[in-house]
Amino acid sequence: MFKKDIKVEAFWDEEAKVWVASSDDVPGLITEASTMELLIQKIRILIPELFRANNIVTDEEMIDIPVYLLGRWQEVIKFQAQNG
Repeated sequence: MFKKDIKVEAFWDEEAKVWVASSDDVPGLITEASTMELLIQKIRILIPELFRANNIVTDEEMIDIPVYLLGRWQEVIKFQAQNG
């Protein structure tokens, strides 16, 4: 039975305007979406598919997969500081 927490890392790609997710715990997982909500929906589908494709689990097993999504957002905020 599968008993490992899955860590998925996501970051905002400002140039492409998408969230990009990948995971060292799930071979082949790399996906993107325009919102975090859509990204989560895709991850929910892709992780079980990739587990089957990589023979991590069999089709007959019913398992729970704890997934931790860690998001990073970086931005530069420009403003005019007032003196005094």
